[in-house]
Amino acid sequence: MKVSQAVGQTIARMGAAHVFGVVGSGNFRATNALLEAAGPDGQHPQFTATRHEMGAACMADAYARASGKLSVVTVHQGCGLSNALTGIGEAVKAHTPLLVISGDTPGGEYGSNFWIDQDAVIEGMGAIAERLHSPARAVTDTIRAITRAKMNRVPVVLSMPLDIQESELSKDQEQLLTNIAPPQLPAPAVASADAVASVSRMLTDAQRPVILAGRGGAQAVAPLRQVAELSGALLTTSAVGRGLFNEDPWHMDAMGGFATDGAAELVHEADLLVVFGAALNRWTTRDGTLLQNKTVIQIDDDATAFGKHYPVSATILGDAALTAQAIRDKLVESLDGTPRTGYRTTQVKERLAASLHWRDQAYEDNSEPAGKSHRGKIDPRTLTNILDEMLPMDRVVAPDGGNFNAYPAMHFRVPDNLGYSLSLGFQSIGLALSTVIGAAFALPDRIAIAGVGDGGFMMSHVELDTAVRHKIPLVVVVYNDDAYSAEVHHFIHETSNLDTVVFPETDIAAVARGYGCQAITVRQASDLDAVRNWVDGPRDRPLVIDAKITSFPSWVLAHSFTENE
Repeated sequence: MKVSQAVGQTIARMGAAHVFGVVGSGNFRATNALLEAAGPDGQHPQFTATRHEMGAACMADAYARASGKLSVVTVHQGCGLSNALTGIGEAVKAHTPLLVISGDTPGGEYGSNFWIDQDAVIEGMGAIAERLHSPARAVTDTIRAITRAKMNRVPVVLSMPLDIQESELSKDQEQLLTNIAPPQLPAPAVASADAVASVSRMLTDAQRPVILAGRGGAQAVAPLRQVAELSGALLTTSAVGRGLFNEDPWHMDAMGGFATDGAAELVHEADLLVVFGAALNRWTTRDGTLLQNKTVIQIDDDATAFGKHYPVSATILGDAALTAQAIRDKLVESLDGTPRTGYRTTQVKERLAASLHWRDQAYEDNSEPAGKSHRGKIDPRTLTNILDEMLPMDRVVAPDGGNFNAYPAMHFRVPDNLGYSLSLGFQSIGLALSTVIGAAFALPDRIAIAGVGDGGFMMSHVELDTAVRHKIPLVVVVYNDDAYSAEVHHFIHETSNLDTVVFPETDIAAVARGYGCQAITVRQASDLDAVRNWVDGPRDRPLVIDAKITSFPSWVLAHSFTENE
């Protein structure tokens, strides 16, 4: 058996569910071996051939987030790996346990066109660099790479030098293949009894407590809702945790830069914030302003998260779900099962209802009707609100970055946390289309909605081919103002020379049709009637909406361009 075969078999047997990638000569044999092998459940990994390596990395990242399963990126050496780096960087910042397998030039062949120092490049992105060191260690090296990805919740790149791939597997390593199984994660641990008692006391003493959960609190939703009910706390989430508490009448949707003014005021007025599995970055905290004048308790199972962005009052190490359960039990004991009023007053309930959804906030529609010299443009808020009503709620939404970002990010409601896939950890534009395709593979019963700007679309539309081939029920809403408008609105007060960030009009609908998509151009609300036909039809090819929008600074710019940017 060759090493390339053994590597593929090892990855499959360790639980790989879906493989995304661009296959070249350097990863061809290992990828085929991976797809031909059965996993621990007897199923073969699925494979999606993407059109670009960055798309593969973004799809794998989103698939892993939505499914909780091991996803794999497969790329060629050198340039194939470098093409994937932005997507890998996003997965690093999202703490996604991802395996990337990459060909690599044989040791010493520095004259090869494909040669780069892959380990240095990988580590520079914040991922873990692993490699096949020899035929005698190939299976062991592969097992270690997958185990580190799962244990450390970070992408691991396994570099596979071509000469080692082509070598014969040693007998000892061949014997290892018979006993391979998915890595067993360590049992989670609850916070200390003293810590649990302390948080419980603070919750019962607080007048206006708020509980915040990030993706790290995804498994703690039920006990956190019980803790909030007993203590009289309101519930909110980080942006990536959006949807976790949708079923609770006392939730505020996402906290921070995406929040409505009313929701931000309720968090600002809180006297206690208890945080479960959220990093408290500048976006969640509005540059730290929402942490002021209150006690902030950060609970996480990863000590490196504590105080990473802003100082907090106290830190507690423990699994979010187990610690939430322990706090709930302590509150039941101390309160004799009788919930406190806390922050849950009649007045606050009215404020919550009024501020919950951005789509319900008042605004002046600045759509521009068509005239003799003007073909018309639609307000992006009006556009998104209408689409939110038209499109089924069984959905997964992926917003891209840019001035328009807040509209798909918050005006589209989501059914739950699985229905929201935010790929903005790296602050790159152009990731959302691939992200939502990856999520769609994990959630095939939902429609996928990507909200992208014209700039991000032009960077990534190649993956429409992937969506067409797989008949993904995808809606791509392109907020098209023919510019990188975040930069336009940021610098327009400094200079009138904006030619570097403004572009000629592009017929994006025509581009989409070239891939086989259904496509429409929208300049006014009535143009959206065609969307109903797509919704009522088979939904067997993507719908691309080229929306010619009015351009003005969105509220997120106030949180994007600050002195500490």
